[in-house]
Amino acid sequence: MDDCLFCKIIAGAIPCKKVFEDEDIFAFHDIHPAAPVHFMVIPKQHIASLVEVDASHRMLLGKMLALGSKLAIGEGCADGWRTVINTGRVGRQEVYHLHMHFIGGEQVLPGMAKR
Repeated sequence: MDDCLFCKIIAGAIPCKKVFEDEDIFAFHDIHPAAPVHFMVIPKQHIASLVEVDASHRMLLGKMLALGSKLAIGEGCADGWRTVINTGRVGRQEVYHLHMHFIGGEQVLPGMAKR
């Protein structure tokens, strides 16, 4: 996608603080961190949101979660972290390229969302 912020980051057109990269996945620190540790894991393939995911994406999603877990521990979150996937307007998705937030480092996050 020519106008996708995350596709531009993957291509190197926009700088980032990269955590990891391989042929399928790119991980980088959030520019507006919600906690001492806050990075995102994204697929290199442009998938706009979780709404577009189907059974063909099983391996990719599993790889993203497993990698994110390994990276979170490596970033100092052995006691735990939060994983968030915002989906769509109501889910407060801001960039329409599937991404998983890994957030931790201390207990600065509130409990689960309440009505």
